[in-house]
Amino acid sequence: QVQLVESGGGLVQPGGSLRLSCVVSRSIFSIYAMGWYRQAPGKQRELVASIANDGSTTYADSVKSRFTISKVNAKNTVYLQMNSLKPEDTAVYLCNRDWNYKISLFNWGQGTQVTVSS
Repeated sequence: QVQLVESGGGLVQPGGSLRLSCVVSRSIFSIYAMGWYRQAPGKQRELVASIANDGSTTYADSVKSRFTISKVNAKNTVYLQMNSLKPEDTAVYLCNRDWNYKISLFNWGQGTQVTVSS
């Protein structure tokens, strides 16, 4: 059973930055696409960034030009660099396969809380 462990969240002021990490308990080399998701209280979970195994990336409009997804296959780790954070970015952030490819997702991890507030 694959495990996903997210970390790097915290409390940050508007305009600040955070770098999230997602460690996967199996090789990510062959995973077609991994994504970062977020879920705010009372809202549906949304996919905010995805990286394919060729390194190509896609972003939700709400985070484009502020967030950057990357990965290091040798470390089985996917990263999300978040800059120019806004209060509306406040959410629990989780990683998993990109659900747009209609493939079975891994069991969700605990996620990491990001709170943007002054």
